Amino acid sequence: MAMFDLVVTGGDVVDGTGADRVRADVGITGDRITAIGDLSAADAGRRIDAAGKVVAPGFIDVHTHIDAQVFWDNTLSPSPLHGVTSVIAGNCGFTIAPLGEDPAHGDYLMRMLARVEGMPLEALQEGVPWNWSTSAEYFDAVDQGMSINAGFKIGHSALRRVVMGPDCVRRAATADELDQMVTLLRAGLDAGGIGFSSSWSRTHNDADGNMVPSRSAERDELIALCSVLADYDGTSIEFIPSVGGFEDWALELMADMSVAGQSPLNWNVLNVTAASADRARDQLRAGDVAAERGGKVVALTVPLTLSLRTNFASGFILDAMPEWEHVMLLPKDEKLALLSDPQQRKRLNDLAQAPTNPLRNVAKWGAKTLFHTGLPDFAPYVGKTIQELADDQGTDPWNALVDLAIADDLRTSFGNPAGADSDADWQARVEIWRDERAVIGASDAGAHLDLFVSAHYATEVLGEAVRARNLLSIEEAVHRLTAIPADLYGLHDRGRLVDGARADVVVLDETTMGAGEIETRDDLPGGNSRLFVAADGIDHVVCNGEEIVAGGTFTAARPGRLLRSGTDTRANGVG
Repeated sequence: MAMFDLVVTGGDVVDGTGADRVRADVGITGDRITAIGDLSAADAGRRIDAAGKVVAPGFIDVHTHIDAQVFWDNTLSPSPLHGVTSVIAGNCGFTIAPLGEDPAHGDYLMRMLARVEGMPLEALQEGVPWNWSTSAEYFDAVDQGMSINAGFKIGHSALRRVVMGPDCVRRAATADELDQMVTLLRAGLDAGGIGFSSSWSRTHNDADGNMVPSRSAERDELIALCSVLADYDGTSIEFIPSVGGFEDWALELMADMSVAGQSPLNWNVLNVTAASADRARDQLRAGDVAAERGGKVVALTVPLTLSLRTNFASGFILDAMPEWEHVMLLPKDEKLALLSDPQQRKRLNDLAQAPTNPLRNVAKWGAKTLFHTGLPDFAPYVGKTIQELADDQGTDPWNALVDLAIADDLRTSFGNPAGADSDADWQARVEIWRDERAVIGASDAGAHLDLFVSAHYATEVLGEAVRARNLLSIEEAVHRLTAIPADLYGLHDRGRLVDGARADVVVLDETTMGAGEIETRDDLPGGNSRLFVAADGIDHVVCNGEEIVAGGTFTAARPGRLLRSGTDTRANGVG
């Protein structure tokens, strides 16, 4: 019998602690690391040759929305291709459990997800079974066949909908309704829920144009629900108080939520460039206010500039313009009919160009870049502006864009490409990453499938901040992608390559590591599209001792498991 099931040989081990690399082999037995050192003479069932490569812990992404994706894509792509081996889902209050006994709750939450998280409704209808009522039943349904590990929070909007029905978006909860929400939250945590999430973001509205349920909650309701977590070690809170800069009430609310739950709270999302660095540092004051009160609040920062793409199918971003929302909420057939009507089309553009539209920049159609079209005849225009398309067709940009979108069944995507980030932008980000009040990881993987993709954030950090710009050592970058997010969520045996830890391992080539080009794939249920990005230099990914990615391609192994609070987590630094 082999001494080890798998040995990763000849690589430079960067163990996640921040310590200098060491040349060593990593021995794995079952799902655990059982030796690190010279294992050249050891008996092994299988070996991975990592000579000339870096061997690191699997990366940990603490802000995803893979709650639905797990049913139609158990690889959870593209995240594992970029070295991610553990994710936290159920964020922003948008979970699909519990559902209760009324089918209307599932229908509401499905349509809310389609609206607020950019998941195609057809994919949610065809790809998700919706056959559970409790969080425990949902956890059992997903705890099999995943490529990587996933922990799930209990979402505030789901709790409100199940307890309050349609009133969840209209009013504050009564004392009895709050008690029922507390009971449901406890049941979810008893089943292994890894925390609680909620949102007061002004950008979060449901499919009917109402505020999502959590936005109707009063302060006392948030504090009461967070208080439940104090009875459960290794649980965490995720919350979005507002968009943009914080007023004092937001700092105080997040601090009090953390103290009530005796749990760390992470808020989403902090975007950093050289121009926004001062505002970012001001927002980090949330951590100081929390520390003064005995809590812990950290910012989640997405380490790249997002290239936002929109289309007339989902209408995200477009629906923020005055009087456009009701049009973008129409069923596709009705939307196509309206856009095909010359008078209605003109009225819509007149609204967009009106001086009273605060988002007139969104409606500068000629300046938009064509990102994707499913029509081969128009493929040569991809990467060009809508103005160029209009000039060739002898029409104006608005009509050229709408005609193309109609011909493409509204799937044509367009927008403003992200500008090239400067060294100063990356330096500003690195300074924020080094602040203990911030943590890297706000990918939104599984959501906004046609708006943007940032599941490749880890390889962006490695490719840009480490390889291309030399702003971080590989040791520090790996530490910030592994041990720090693991500690935030109390994942005590992940995030470091040490004897006895879970065998989540990445083998990477530091001379080529980085992210590929963003592309569109039509591989969602119902033939819907999503944005996708491959990785460079991620040669092997091992999860729980089994190789899930080899040479940039998924293997057949699906060893991922559900991360449950109390079992996979422990107290994480508050109280």
